[in-house]
Amino acid sequence: MSAPGFWDNQEKAQEVGRKRARIEKRIQTGEAIDTATEEVEVLLELEKEGENVSSDIDALVARLESEINAIELTMKLSGEHDDHDAILAIHPGAGGTESQDWAEMLLRMYLRYCERKGWSTEILEYQAGEEAGLKSATVMVRGDYAYGYLKAERGVHRLVRISPFDAAKRRHTSFASVYIYPDIDDNIEVEINDKDLRVDTYRSSGAGGQHVNVTDSAIRITHLPTGIVVTCQNERSQHKNRDVAMRLLRSRLYQLEVEKRKEEQTKIEGEKKEIGFGSQIRSYVLQPYQLVKDLRTGHEVGDPSRILDGDLDAFIEAYLAQQARTSAD
Repeated sequence: MSAPGFWDNQEKAQEVGRKRARIEKRIQTGEAIDTATEEVEVLLELEKEGENVSSDIDALVARLESEINAIELTMKLSGEHDDHDAILAIHPGAGGTESQDWAEMLLRMYLRYCERKGWSTEILEYQAGEEAGLKSATVMVRGDYAYGYLKAERGVHRLVRISPFDAAKRRHTSFASVYIYPDIDDNIEVEINDKDLRVDTYRSSGAGGQHVNVTDSAIRITHLPTGIVVTCQNERSQHKNRDVAMRLLRSRLYQLEVEKRKEEQTKIEGEKKEIGFGSQIRSYVLQPYQLVKDLRTGHEVGDPSRILDGDLDAFIEAYLAQQARTSAD
């Protein structure tokens, strides 16, 4: 990193720095396990000599288990882009205000989860709902294995509750879809022809300070062959918003190609795979009882408020463990 010219390309230099930090963290974790193991051995010897150190042993063993579980989880994140940053997009389903409010709740849940993980987040695009909630939101998530963890959340999320927007206090079911894409490297080739793009500018809306709604700096790019639409309104200049939008488009097109290849492989293997908005992955029930259940793994928790506050580790770990078993088979 001290080599001449290393910092000429800031983005690439920062990525190298993040990779170095991940490697250093693994080394530190390994050293911490070695140290804790040695301390346990010393304490066991002291216990044999009659010392009352059982509570210290329990604490060290618990710490060791936590460190080992973390390493085992990281080993499950062996996908090609699992160590990349992630792009998270949320869209409400049919249902107007109900689903838009649910999409807003999901956005808050993921922002809190990222905060718990120590990851940084940047809202690239946000379109507010007409009465409440949101019509769409796109977030860049930067952190260790952000894509590897968050890919477990891709799919349709279902909410059942007594609607706060229904004067009759009836129970409503709402849906919202969550999309996760890896923030792919610049050295991965994704062919995009200018003639295939329609670029529109518009005025930003939502949070963003004084600059919002002053100039037509927000960018919307439509990829005509696929119909993929990406937007960015976070940066202060139209040029920067276009650069970010193109990066989002590259990631979407790359993910689309990956999914096509998976579908082709599925056909070759003769397996049946359900694809579509109706393939919900998780249900959040607030009334008449309280339960969050993942329909893929069967993992469930009877405290929705904790989950909606970002405590998603158990659900994500259960999914990653299931995927690891499937790969082994």
